[in-house]
Amino acid sequence: MNRFWSLLTRFVPSYRLQVAGVVTFSILSTVLSLFSFAMIVPILEILFGIASPVTELPAYTGFSHSFDYLKNCLYYYVTDYMTAQGQIPTLIWLCVVLLVLTFLKVITYYASSMCMASLQTGVVRDLRNSVLDNVVMLPIGFFTEERKGDIMSRISVDVTDVEASIMGSLDMLVKNPLIILVYLAVLVAVSWELSLFVLIMLPIAGLIMGGIGKNLKKDSMATAQESGTLNAQVEEMLGGLRIIKAFNAEDKISSRFHRQTDAIRNAFLRTVRRMYLAHPMSEFLGTAIIALVVCYGGYLILATDSGLQASVFIYYILIFYSIINPIKELARASYNVRKGLASLERIDKVMAVRNPLSANQPTAHITSFGHSIQYRDVSFKYKNDWILRHINLTVPHGKTIALVGASGSGKSTIVDLLPRFWDIQEGQILIDGIDIRQLPLKELRALMGNVNQEAILFNDSFFNNIAFGVKNATREQVEAAATIANAHDFIVASEDGYDTNIGDRGCKLSGGQRQRISIARAILKNPPILILDEATSALDTQSERLVQNALERLMENRTTIVIAHRLSTVQNADEICVIDHGEIVERGTHKELIALHGLYDQLQKNQNLD
Repeated sequence: MNRFWSLLTRFVPSYRLQVAGVVTFSILSTVLSLFSFAMIVPILEILFGIASPVTELPAYTGFSHSFDYLKNCLYYYVTDYMTAQGQIPTLIWLCVVLLVLTFLKVITYYASSMCMASLQTGVVRDLRNSVLDNVVMLPIGFFTEERKGDIMSRISVDVTDVEASIMGSLDMLVKNPLIILVYLAVLVAVSWELSLFVLIMLPIAGLIMGGIGKNLKKDSMATAQESGTLNAQVEEMLGGLRIIKAFNAEDKISSRFHRQTDAIRNAFLRTVRRMYLAHPMSEFLGTAIIALVVCYGGYLILATDSGLQASVFIYYILIFYSIINPIKELARASYNVRKGLASLERIDKVMAVRNPLSANQPTAHITSFGHSIQYRDVSFKYKNDWILRHINLTVPHGKTIALVGASGSGKSTIVDLLPRFWDIQEGQILIDGIDIRQLPLKELRALMGNVNQEAILFNDSFFNNIAFGVKNATREQVEAAATIANAHDFIVASEDGYDTNIGDRGCKLSGGQRQRISIARAILKNPPILILDEATSALDTQSERLVQNALERLMENRTTIVIAHRLSTVQNADEICVIDHGEIVERGTHKELIALHGLYDQLQKNQNLD
């Protein structure tokens, strides 16, 4: 239950007003309910003619006799009114008072419920926002170890489960203990003998109910994990539909999905088996306790001199019956909380992850770039094996540096270290002489623009994709960026122009069009440092020509680092670095590297370049 209390202490303090409203209106509703029940006693005694007249206003004799004092006060005023007006008017007056008290009770109950609804929805909103905010801030390395579908499940399914189970039970966990305590106090005041009997029986029933929900959290955790695996399968399936169909693997995917849904069904059945057993068990135990109370109360009235009257005993039974439902709801709430704790634990695992890049507090600031980028003896490894070894590289301001080499040689890793998608283990990366680990991440990344091999676009309009990350971009600025990127013509030719939705990941566009939108986005950002990661490698010749033309416009007067698979695109670079097994093995201009007859020359011959 520590996670439950941790959830409350993290998010509930922001809603102190709602908590005060819940407590205040719950107490008022409970007290009004007690007075409503109290009106039943004189009504019954008037109807049956067994009311004993009280002709003098009683004196208060202490808390232990408070119930008798309140009852005698009520009877005094009822007797006085009945003497003056008669039985029928008195009966009508009591019924009107009963209606008024009941109306006030339901109004305060409604107010309490609305305060609780505001509290519940606010906490769930804050929890969902906190989870997403933490996920967005996590380093890219975290997502290489986790399945995206499982993370999606934690943000959506698990938070929804917490909302339905824990937060849905918060109403019962807050209000019902108040109701139970107030009712128990009144029961003790009415008859301590009966109340002592009740207080002995209730813990026994609680122990029986607690045994049913003992393993509920473990079963719920299994269900949540299986659901996360299912979401991961769906995410992979939707991303790989083309390959699935090309290899006639539909049956294989369906079989795997069916096995997973069977696993979810079995795990869910284990959970609900315990949950559904709780209600009939609590119903039976509640009825058994009421039957025992009726028997014992009848014994006190018929066989002892306890002074318990039949009408008061009916009042006692009404209150006791009213306390049974809050107790059952409290038991059900405890089961729901146990079930939700499994989902909360999965959420906390994401929330507990801290971005190691944020460990160092910024000690410097940078708003512009004017001299050079330097890699000084940089070495890097993801886990155990070194990916880069002793990289020394200088990128002067305004120059273009190209990185070439075989796939897996470490080219992309070198440029990923510059915006600190990863942190190096050895060496330094400096911008204008400042170690990038001393800079705030936002200031560092604001200096850079990226155009990747896979154009990463969003299910939104042309305008919003180009203006992504640029605050208050105007239509004129977006159109100017699109024109430079050779994208304006096909955008205005679309159905709604710049307001046309481009589909999931830009699926309504060709590869060349997607890449030109990505270039327009980088142009609008207008960064001093540009990173091009094989931006034309996946395009046909005509599209490559258009994209290359747009890239050349983008690269004008910028410091550019280019990762290239096609060597024809980097022949004019100021310096070309050849990467092999994580090391720079050759460097120079295109002509200088050809003259070396080394690895670059071999790559060039393999691509049939002159």
